[in-house]
Amino acid sequence: MTHDLRCLLVSFVLLGQGLAPAAARAQDRGPAGTVTLSRTDYDRLLDLAARQPRPPDGAPLPAALTRADLRVRVAAGTARATMTVDGEVFQAGAVKVPLIRQATLLDARTADRPLPLMAEGNAHVAIVTGPATFSATLEWGGTVMASPGRGSFVLPVPPAGSATATFDVPGEQSDLRVSPGLVVRRTSAAGRTLVEATLDPGTPTTVSWSARETGPTATPRDTRMLAEVKSLVTIGEADIRLLTLVDVTIVQGEPPAIEVRLPAGYELVGVTGISLERSDPQGDRVVLSVTPATRRRHQFLLNLERSSAGGSFRLDTGFPTVPAVQRETGEVAVEGIGTLEITSRDIRGLRRMDVREVDAALTSAARQPLIAAFRYQRGPSGPPALALDVTRFPDAAVLAAIADRAVATTLVTKEGRALTEVSLLVRNRAQPFMRVVLPPGASMLSVDVGGLPAKPADGADGVRVPLLRAGFRPDGPYTVSFVYLHAGPSFGRKGQMEMTLPRMDVPVSVVEWELFVPDEYRADRFGGSAIASFLIDDLSAGGLMETVTVSAESPMVDAKSSARTEPVRPNEVQGQGGGRGGAGNDARRESRDQYAAQAAAPSANVQSLQRRAAGVLPVRIDVPRAGTSHRFVRPLVVDEDTIVQFRYQRR
Repeated sequence: MTHDLRCLLVSFVLLGQGLAPAAARAQDRGPAGTVTLSRTDYDRLLDLAARQPRPPDGAPLPAALTRADLRVRVAAGTARATMTVDGEVFQAGAVKVPLIRQATLLDARTADRPLPLMAEGNAHVAIVTGPATFSATLEWGGTVMASPGRGSFVLPVPPAGSATATFDVPGEQSDLRVSPGLVVRRTSAAGRTLVEATLDPGTPTTVSWSARETGPTATPRDTRMLAEVKSLVTIGEADIRLLTLVDVTIVQGEPPAIEVRLPAGYELVGVTGISLERSDPQGDRVVLSVTPATRRRHQFLLNLERSSAGGSFRLDTGFPTVPAVQRETGEVAVEGIGTLEITSRDIRGLRRMDVREVDAALTSAARQPLIAAFRYQRGPSGPPALALDVTRFPDAAVLAAIADRAVATTLVTKEGRALTEVSLLVRNRAQPFMRVVLPPGASMLSVDVGGLPAKPADGADGVRVPLLRAGFRPDGPYTVSFVYLHAGPSFGRKGQMEMTLPRMDVPVSVVEWELFVPDEYRADRFGGSAIASFLIDDLSAGGLMETVTVSAESPMVDAKSSARTEPVRPNEVQGQGGGRGGAGNDARRESRDQYAAQAAAPSANVQSLQRRAAGVLPVRIDVPRAGTSHRFVRPLVVDEDTIVQFRYQRR
């Protein structure tokens, strides 16, 4: 930019910003034809000269329809609609405005002149000059698809912001439906039905309706009917439910509707039936319209409910009845939720029956065992009411889970560390987990539930081992096992040791515990809360049950040497008598010694745990390969410790 051009630009900007007087004063102080400005003012003027005015924002669409109002009248097998659409054009000049799709337009006008239209595919497009608002009126016609008692047609809907419609169809009892759409008002007058509805803009709407003939009909014949009413009374904890099957046989006539009277105090929840067209509740009765009227048999299922005080109370209940029938018989079956005792009173017309004789329809509908059943035949005053004295008993708590057996195997190292595996045979009904309280200083290594690995959870009061719920596979008893490591004091030359099994909140019928001690040590003088297993075998073999009482805290035996405290037998004090002394005692001692020698050999459980410690468990522990097994038993353990105490000595 040349110097003269810059000066001219500065002069124009000064004049536009009101700085001409300052420029004039500066020019008086400089040479002729020049203006002296500071650098800051000069840069600001250049910045103002470089700015361009921002163009105004344009509309996102050239035009839009704001609302559509449709007036539809059906007559002589055709449907004609007058559609009023309002919209706005946002751009200048002629703009295409989509009006309607898949439609046959009879006329299109705006104000008092025709609306210019053009076809683009299956759509009608109007040419409107903008920017301006506009309003157009469209005339549409279509054919009604008719069938006996029904009619339907498809109505195109303009793509406006909102669309409402008023339908005028023949018949005062027409049941008009729109899909998609929502009927908001319905009126009938002068043999026609007016329906107001909201429609889905831009989506064709299916309009259908049905109407009843109102012409003259033949004189109806007298109606004769028979009815069977079968009711199931369910006594809930806070309500009374009545499920009634009404079976009506038409002997003469063609009734278009059947009236059923409802018992006092009940609310009609629902009614169903194959021949049921619609139901009309009217206070203490309900009118059931049926189709076709020529059908000779109708079945309805009524569902009624009412609240009750709960606990023990007196139940007085009536039953649904069909007043117009010539004969009505009924059955009543009673079931209850929870533990109930009912006492019925003798009521005239109501006869007690065996629950095994109840109709199969009521038996299949019952969800609880039937408590009582009755028969009746309606008399002139109506069906008899049922009066029952209901006594409810509180439910007793039951075990959510139980273990039939628990087998524990413990490997003790000479460093005092103990590796224990506990395997339980569990029956679970509703308990989500088993709480296991490990001995102090113990840590869980692995858990298996139903033969698959499981992940336990730590809690403030123990470890949670997950259980399989009832209904899952396996559906019977299954195995739950876990392995834990307990770091105790190391073995010395001799001393005392105490071993403890974890507490479990699942009751265990019997606990079997095998304790494997390294071969370098001799263990004896066992005590604690468990019993040596061969003592149980001796008691069960006979001959000791009447004379031996085993205390949980009494000294026990060394399973390897079979040196134990012998119970005192009266016949052994004298050395003979009753076949229990002499050679007989020697034979029993020999058999017990043989049993003790067999018990000292480790079982397959010990060998399995040794293999797991060598390559499967996530911990390194040098378990003993040679040693002595001592076996103990404790029956009925419920959330308590199982303890074994013994003395040891290095060999």
